[in-house]
This record gives sequence, C-alpha cells and structure tokens, in this order.
Amino acid sequence: MDCTFQTELGKFNYRVGVIIHSGRKVLMARNPNEERAFYYSVGGRVRFGESMEEAASRELKEETGIDCELDRLAAIHENFFIDDDGVFFHEISCFFTVKPNEQLLQIKDGTRTDGGPGGEYLEWIDLEHSENITLYPDFYRTMDFENDREVKHFLSRE
Repeated sequence: MDCTFQTELGKFNYRVGVIIHSGRKVLMARNPNEERAFYYSVGGRVRFGESMEEAASRELKEETGIDCELDRLAAIHENFFIDDDGVFFHEISCFFTVKPNEQLLQIKDGTRTDGGPGGEYLEWIDLEHSENITLYPDFYRTMDFENDREVKHFLSRE
C-alpha cells in the first residue's frame, strides 16, 4: 500500500525521486496520455513499511529496468499544489542521486517503461536548454549534481 492518503482538506503523498544525470543532462519521464506536456523525475510513491532508499531502488528498477546503486540523499522537496482534478496535494519527496552505470547512461530517448497508467517514456533533458520545457521538480535546473554534497531543501507552492 502506498503512503498516500485522503483527508477532508486534500491528499497527502510521500514519494521518492531518482536523479539520473550525466553532466547537465537528466533522465526524465513523461506520460504521453497527459493533456499537457511535462517531464517528471523517475520515482514514485513510497510503500508503507518501505524505507526511502528501498523505494528509490525499486522505482529505479521498475521505470528503467536497471539495477543501479544509489549514491546519496540529495534533496527534500515539500510541494503544495492543486492537481488537474482540483485536488489539493501536500507532498513530501526525497530525491536520491545514483552512481550511474554504463547501462543506465545508454538509455535512449523514447524508451518505453511500464510506469504510470498506460506507460511512460524516458528522455534525456539538457538542463542548459530547458527553459521552454515544464519540469517537475523545477529545482533540477538550479542543482549542481556534481558538486553539491549537502542535502538541499526545496519548498514549492503552486
């Protein structure tokens, strides 16, 4: 069971994200069935009784088909938003970087995964040329994946 629950005020979500990068390029997912075009991190909801690290490793394997060692906890994101159905969300996400292996770095743009309803596609996004692309989380644009070693905290209210 996912660590998500409905309240009378909205929905709470506890999730993880996996930062897969090669320099300033990051591997992101997109759902072609969404009405609006946007990219989001590889990751998903933490299951009840599962650690953040276990969830991140599981999601990485589910969405890429590849086992890869996690590097470190890189960011915590508190996100408050209203989804397309008008539901208010309070979301806590923990993002891990990975120690990418050659197999992970060779994922081709357009690789289909079994993630999300109806499947997702993976794509390498060049953060230096992403100003016209909607990314979730947006803080990817400001992080220095190579040199930032402390855990960053981000707060978003949409």
